[in-house]
Amino acid sequence: MRVYVYVDGFNLYYRALKGTQFKWLNLQKLSEELLRPQDQLEAIRYFTARVSSRAGDPDAPRRQQILFSALSTLPSLRLHYGKFLSKTKRRPVVGSNPRQFVEIHDTEEKGSDVNLAVHLVNDGWHGRYDLALLLSQDTDLIEPVRIVTSELGLKVGLVWLDGRQPNAELKNVASFVRHVRKSHLARSQFPDPLVASNGRTIRKPKGW
Repeated sequence: MRVYVYVDGFNLYYRALKGTQFKWLNLQKLSEELLRPQDQLEAIRYFTARVSSRAGDPDAPRRQQILFSALSTLPSLRLHYGKFLSKTKRRPVVGSNPRQFVEIHDTEEKGSDVNLAVHLVNDGWHGRYDLALLLSQDTDLIEPVRIVTSELGLKVGLVWLDGRQPNAELKNVASFVRHVRKSHLARSQFPDPLVASNGRTIRKPKGW
C-alpha cells in the first residue's frame, strides 16, 4: 500500500516524548517500525509550530530548530507550520475569599490540527495514498478520519502514543489501531552526530 504519515508534532511530544531520552526522533524510521514490509512510505507530513522562549526555558527555540534541521534531512518529510501564541491571562485563585486573581503566562499552539485535517482529506481526495497513518490522539480529528474511511473508502491507521486505551470514538472511525512503544522509539533515533547530505554536522541538543 502507498502510505502517507501525518504527525501531530505537539501531540507526539507531550504524549510520548516529554521526559524521555527519545526526543532525537527519526520519523521515517518510526514510520517504518509501524508499517508492514510490503507497505510503501510515500510521504510524512509533520505539523508543528515554532515555540517561543518560555519562562525558565529560553533555549527551547534553539533545541527545536536543531530538531527541524535533523528532520529536514529526511527526503520524504515536509514540515507544516501553525502558530505558537504566548499571552498573559488573568485567572481566579482556587478557594480565595474574597476572590483573588493572579496573572499567568499561557502558551497555546494554533492551527496544526486544522492543517492536518485539511491535508489528510485533500490527499485522500486526490488519491495520493491507500493508507494514512495518523500519529495523534486529538479527538478533533474524528470527523476528518470518518470522512476518509467512510466517504472516500480509504484506510486510516490510528497510532496511539501514550500506552493507554484509545479514545473509543476515534478508534471506531479508524481502520485499525497500533501503539507506539518504547522499543519503537529506541530503534528510531537519529545518529549523533548526524551528517546531512551537504556535509553539515547536526548534533543532538544537550540533555536529550
